[in-house]
Amino acid sequence: MVQVDVYTMIIAVCGMVILSYFFSVINRATRIPSVLLLLATGIGIRYGLQMMEVVFTVPPLAVEFLGTLGLIMIVLEAGLDLEVRRDKLGLIRGSFFSALIILLVSSFSVAGILYFWIPETSFMHCLVYAIVMCVVSSAIVLPSVNHLSPLKKEFLVYEASFSDVIGILAFNFLTTGTAITLQSTAWFFGSIPVALILSLGVCFGLMMLLVKNRVNVKFFLVFAVLILVYVGGKKMALPSLLTVLIFGIVVNNWELVRWQPLKRYFSDESVDETAAFLKSITAETAFLICTFFFVLFGMNIDLAFLQNPQVWQLGSLIVGALLVLRFVYLRILHRYDLFPELFYIPRGLITVLLFYKIPEWQRIDAFDEGVLFFVILASNIIMMLGSILYRDVPVELHESQPQPTDS
Repeated sequence: MVQVDVYTMIIAVCGMVILSYFFSVINRATRIPSVLLLLATGIGIRYGLQMMEVVFTVPPLAVEFLGTLGLIMIVLEAGLDLEVRRDKLGLIRGSFFSALIILLVSSFSVAGILYFWIPETSFMHCLVYAIVMCVVSSAIVLPSVNHLSPLKKEFLVYEASFSDVIGILAFNFLTTGTAITLQSTAWFFGSIPVALILSLGVCFGLMMLLVKNRVNVKFFLVFAVLILVYVGGKKMALPSLLTVLIFGIVVNNWELVRWQPLKRYFSDESVDETAAFLKSITAETAFLICTFFFVLFGMNIDLAFLQNPQVWQLGSLIVGALLVLRFVYLRILHRYDLFPELFYIPRGLITVLLFYKIPEWQRIDAFDEGVLFFVILASNIIMMLGSILYRDVPVELHESQPQPTDS
């Protein structure tokens, strides 16, 4: 039996951060998603500890805790990356409807597959599991689009961000009560404008902390407030993730604010300077949290599921359905370019986080967690292949590429 002391733990933690940095470098050089390398590291640690007879179990609560923090940081990072300009309204509409329609159609299709595959189960329960597996992970998309043209990069960033928010809203709607009633439906849709109004007050308060606060320690204070707002909103069944996203968008697009009293109080120069620091710290924090999240999640993966043919069959059906439906929308309905957008279907942090949040009364005992692992790994490998095979188009050809339509 090997004894693990505090210094060994410190070395392991620092080693993981350094390793994750090199994985990011490898990602830029080879286009292999760093999340796959982090998951492989976690799996390797799991079997290495077993060989050394070291007992180390990863509590699901720890994965959920890191996943929640990572979710907030990633949505904030996405908001800080989104630029709202008149010339981008078509792109924003196109990416929104792409995320919405693909998520809805994929969720009902995957729910149908689960309903016919698993006997004696509820379609609504299957729909909850389907939403979990149909949300695109912006945590994986955002670091994996640096090599794409600006149009493709912005489309995928917007689409993944919208997919996160819409998927979480849909999941919360289906899991808030034992039955969907007129009252619960009215509260769900009525809570969206409430969250938007709340967002305005939160944005003003956080801007005060960021711009007018003279204390050096203020960015992590803002993070703490955002986390409290998110958790408090969750307790009241409010879509508080919208508040996080809107705050990031407001900070990054402050020049669009036209109310002069507010502009005099928060000048464009002071907000832009603060936004630059906030972007940097948010990206660093998201990087750190996601590093430990994916390593710990990898340590939870038992590769024995690969020996189960039913996991391969059901997982392949689900991933195949996701690809086919995305192909149909992008090519036939949206008339958008297929390559490499078709292959950007990674599942990751949001999928794992929502899976652990499925209420007990909606759990499907016959569902094998190996299917979830298979979908996550397969979707990331597909994205990796699309990213590797994609070759940058010369700059002069970018201008002739068709813009995404609003249809």
